[in-house]
Parts: sequence; C-alpha cells; structure tokens
Amino acid sequence: MKKKNPVSVYFLISLLVIVLDQVVKMLVHFYMEKGTGGQILIFGEFFKLHYLTNPGMAFGMVLPFENAKVILTVFRLLAMVGIGYYLTLIYKKGATHGLLICIGMILGGAVGNLIDSIFYGVFLENNAPYDAPSPWFYGQVIDMFYIDIWEGWLPEWIPVIGGDHMALWPVFNVADASIFLGITIILIWQRSFFQEKEVAQEEPEAISQE
Repeated sequence: MKKKNPVSVYFLISLLVIVLDQVVKMLVHFYMEKGTGGQILIFGEFFKLHYLTNPGMAFGMVLPFENAKVILTVFRLLAMVGIGYYLTLIYKKGATHGLLICIGMILGGAVGNLIDSIFYGVFLENNAPYDAPSPWFYGQVIDMFYIDIWEGWLPEWIPVIGGDHMALWPVFNVADASIFLGITIILIWQRSFFQEKEVAQEEPEAISQE
C-alpha cells in the first residue's frame, strides 16, 4: 500500500502560497509606482507588472453596496475556516493527492487576500480608502499581474457594467492565481479525483466481505 502523506503536507502548500503571495505584494508595494507610470514589461505589452489596489473581490470585482468590504472580509474569514475544515475532512476520507493539493492551493489563496483585507489598511500607508470608517478590515488587496488582451470603455447600453473602463483580463495576484488554478484543475479532473476516492472507499469494504 502506498504510504499516505500527513495532512500537514497540504497545509504546508497553503503556507507556501501565502508566503509567496505576501512577499510579491510587499516587493510591489515598496518598489513599484502605482498605475501605468510604474509598469514593468515582462513579455512585451501582452504580460506586464502593473501595481494597483483592489477594494473588492478577486480579479478586481467590486460589490456595489454599503458595507460591502466588511461583509466580504467576514465572508473570506468564514471561507478560510470552512476550507481548512474541508481539507481535513476529505483527507480523513481518503481523498486523492491531487484533490488535496488543489484544496491547499485554494486555502492559501483565500488566506493571502484575507491578510490584505484585514491588515493592509493599518500597516501600509495610503492603502485603506480615504472614506473608510476604520483601517481595520478595509485594507485593499494588492494586484500586479496584468495580461493585456483588451482594455477599453464598455458601451452605455450594457447592463450594470456599461459606461465603465474595463480590461478583458483583470489585474490579479498570486493568491488569485492559486485559487483560480486550484478550482480549474478540480473542474477538469473532477471525475478522476472523485472516482478514485470512491474506489478507495469501496476496496476495504470488498476485502472485509471476503
């Protein structure tokens, strides 16, 4: 029988994502200028570093109602606890190595952005919005990776988002990328991940019946 990795291995993956995310954000904050003036081209105009702060959700999305930031931060906190519990639960149930890695990546990304929301408004200068009632829980997430596929103004006739400036692929960070990759891999290989788990649960039952 293949030796099972301890659950701490998958929490370590989360920790590595958090550390990498925070290191990149600090480097961007202290060594780059905000906006187009401080852009760094990586692969020409297609992929570049572009420092901006995001008061809302992942990939630059914003919730359009009062106290949305606090609600979002509390939701992230609850999600972090829930994902951590789920990781432990599926580990005990014999989930596949690949699925556990993906959940670890998602957990790390969730915690990475949660740190920004709770603490950056307090510890980073000019991070919290000027009209925020408190710097705590009103920190803005630092984004930096920009895939410049298309950028421009949307027509007024488009519901909700019409009349706003928008990029086809929003600026994102390590935490966003980790969440996106974790979810994408689960969606692509979900049949393999969950079928293998079912087979692993059925085998001990078959042995006991013999």
